[in-house]
Order: sequence, then C-alpha cells, then structure tokens
Amino acid sequence: MSKRYKLVVEYDGAPFAGWQRQEHGLGVQAVVEGALEIITKSPIRIYAAGRTDAGVHATHQVIHFETDAELKLESLPTSLNFFMRPHPVAIVSAEEVDSAFHARFSAIYRSYVYKILNRRNPSVLLANRAWHVMRELNVETMHEAAQILVGKHDFSSFRSSRCQSASPVKTITSIDVVKSGEIIEIHITAPSFLHNQVRIITGALKKVGDGSWDAERLADVLVAKDRTKSAPTAPACGLYLCWVGY
Repeated sequence: MSKRYKLVVEYDGAPFAGWQRQEHGLGVQAVVEGALEIITKSPIRIYAAGRTDAGVHATHQVIHFETDAELKLESLPTSLNFFMRPHPVAIVSAEEVDSAFHARFSAIYRSYVYKILNRRNPSVLLANRAWHVMRELNVETMHEAAQILVGKHDFSSFRSSRCQSASPVKTITSIDVVKSGEIIEIHITAPSFLHNQVRIITGALKKVGDGSWDAERLADVLVAKDRTKSAPTAPACGLYLCWVGY
C-alpha cells in the first residue's frame, strides 16, 4: 500500500531553469525526482506548493509524493541529499502525511522575500542572491506605499504576459519592507500569486524608494490594470520562496 510523504526543500535557483521538469534545461524537480527514484527503485512524480522561475531560490519549498517503497523517515533527507550532489538542493525535513494532503491545493498561504543589496559597490558573496541597487532607497517610503497593494485587487498591472492564471484578482495579506545594514527585504504573503507578481511589485517599490515614483503613482498603476504602465520586473536572483502555510 502506497504512503504519502511531505518534504521541505531548499535550493539555490541560480543554476536551474526553474522548478519544473522541462525538456530544455535542468529543473529542480528533475533533481529531486531522480534522487527519489534511486531510493525507491521506481518512477516518482512529485507535486510542489508552487513553481519558481529560473534563478529564483527557496528556503521552504514544500512537495509531496507517494510510493510503495518502505522508507525510513529519520534517514530519508540525508539519503536524498547524498544522491542530489553536487546540485545545490537540500531536503530540510521529511514526514509522512495523510492521503488528503496536497502540497499545492492544501496550502492556505505562501510567503516570499525579495532581497536588495543597497550600496554603491557589488558583493561577490551575494552575486545571484540579491538585486544590487546602487541608488539609495528610502525604506520607510517603500513600506508606506506598499500598503496600497495590500488587500483584494485586480493586479493586471503586476502580472506577466505569460501568466496562465484564470483571473488577475488576488488578495495580498501583508507586505513589509525592512532594512538590516545594506540589505533591504520585501516580505510579501498571499494565498496565491500571479506569475512574476512579486518581482513586478518589487520593481515598482524600487521606483518609489529611489524617488522616481510617489505613492500616488503606485496607486494609479494599480488602478490602470495595465502591465505597460507598471515597472520593469525585478531580476530573479533576489527572490526566495520562504514559507508555505497549511
């Protein structure tokens, strides 16, 4: 009889073509499934809480899978991590779950953090892990303006043209912009997101922070429901899927 398992996965998205298994380029999904198939000696299909794009990272991606194989939970993460080397992917935890659990459909919210390195000179240690913005950003102004986007809205202005969501209407639970040293973090939580929504919002808040836009301009962009009126999409390197709530 098959059992269902839940794994928490961490990965550096820089070398990957995104989460999803694909024909052209290596997806994180293929790496995890490959390790599971070695351990279970059978084909495995995993389901994730969400798909991250090329270059996007995760500290708390959640997946589930089913197998008839007898697995030892206490050693499963270590075994999987061994077989996934040298790819920058790690299983943080594993647990058996009820058959009703689904990594995607059981999730009630997802949280992302976007990291900006706000200083004149770049960092070799944060290359591919934060967006380097040389111009000084006003964090307080960014945070105040961000509250305009909290709540239920039509986010057409903050949606990729490749987005496959049936509706542009989403509800953002919270947005917080905080600074620690030279790092600015934009924390954003919602039940679900449109394609590139967090990165486009980040691009818009960056414009607020550097004085190119004011809060009124951000509000006008939201009301316009027009992607061409919005800001450029922030680079993938600064985005992290950091929590999934169930």
